Amino acid sequence: MRNIVIGSGPAGRLASLQLGKLGEDVTLIEKNHIAGTCLNEGCMVICALTDITKFIDANKRFNAHGFLKSQLEISYEKIVEKISETQEKLRHINQLENESVGNNIIYGEASINKDETVEVNGESLEYDNLLVATGARPFIPQIKGKEYGLTNKDILKIDDVPDKLNIIGGGIIAGEIANIYSTLGSEVNILARSSFLKEITPNAKKYVLKNIMSDINVYENVNVSEVFKNKVLLENDEELEGVPFFATGRVPNSEIVSDIVELNDDKTIKVNEMMKTSVDNIYAAGDVTGRYQLTPVARKEGIIAARNMAKYANKVSYNCVPQTLSLNMEVSFVENEKSTCSDEDKQTIAIPSIAGPGSFWNILSGDTGYCEIEFDSKNNKINKINSISPSSVSDVAYLSYLMRMEYDLDDYDEFLEIHPSSDTNYKIIKNMWL
Repeated sequence: MRNIVIGSGPAGRLASLQLGKLGEDVTLIEKNHIAGTCLNEGCMVICALTDITKFIDANKRFNAHGFLKSQLEISYEKIVEKISETQEKLRHINQLENESVGNNIIYGEASINKDETVEVNGESLEYDNLLVATGARPFIPQIKGKEYGLTNKDILKIDDVPDKLNIIGGGIIAGEIANIYSTLGSEVNILARSSFLKEITPNAKKYVLKNIMSDINVYENVNVSEVFKNKVLLENDEELEGVPFFATGRVPNSEIVSDIVELNDDKTIKVNEMMKTSVDNIYAAGDVTGRYQLTPVARKEGIIAARNMAKYANKVSYNCVPQTLSLNMEVSFVENEKSTCSDEDKQTIAIPSIAGPGSFWNILSGDTGYCEIEFDSKNNKINKINSISPSSVSDVAYLSYLMRMEYDLDDYDEFLEIHPSSDTNYKIIKNMWL
């Protein structure tokens, strides 16, 4: 079977790798750099910069405690240089990984014909199965002067840390960008059209704004009417100085098949639970399908699509998807969207996080984190977790699996954590409920 995969981000790259491991004939086509937005413009860039800001935050804390006396001199230019060097190494590794299972990688811009062929670099390739994994790009609202606004695609292109930054948007990306540049020295405003960080609970948001992002000015329920190179104008005629940065969502790169397969109203590619489109031998996976725009979900979707392309029937499930907000202290959360728990059966318990890895010295300032868990008291299940701690990423990922497998609270008693971890989730579950 001839399989063509267009796009080498998390979905396309993992799909190609899975198909190759299954012994299938695979051609992977990539327009720019292998590994897609995640490595080259997105979450890996955010993680790299957040590693720096965590170090800066720890240095300030240790200086305040008095046992470390140091001043940091930050070179944004050097940071960008080293991020670029690391990206080159990872691209090389990702390419070798796909080639190691016999896959052919072509760099060029593809176009899809209705006669089951793909055009790339002047060559016509026939396929039996096609996977569209073309991702998404930043959404830029129709605001006057929008050409002056930066997006995540520009992070590695700017020369230095802006003195003042206006981030337009109120979601996860807006929060992460704000944390990075505020820690690096920018005066940051967040301009949210509705509420900021609606993805987490009000108490978790309160902790974030008080203890992690206290230097950032948050404007909620505001609209931007015009942006300039170094300022923005709100609809109430208030002017805010600073470089505009758009963190206003993503647009699917679905134009490549817009006249071939059925699209959703938001222009994402419509797929079923096997990642199949309205055309029998065309599949889609990753951000272009408009589901959770998360790297682990894109990987999962790519693998599911690949298995179905190779005639190994698989279905995707999205329940209890763990997510995180990468700040100087991670904010991780998960919710059981299939829960039928009534309001009267909901019970919420919240306590400060216990000092685990990376938070021992936070005890002195009283900001070790926060954990909030909502239970279904009738069915003995966990409905929702919001956890803020240095270990929340791994804690919530493991607990989300137990939620997804529909374990009872009694079963959690057999879960053995590794010390040191934040332990807070387990303290609540084992000692305050069971």
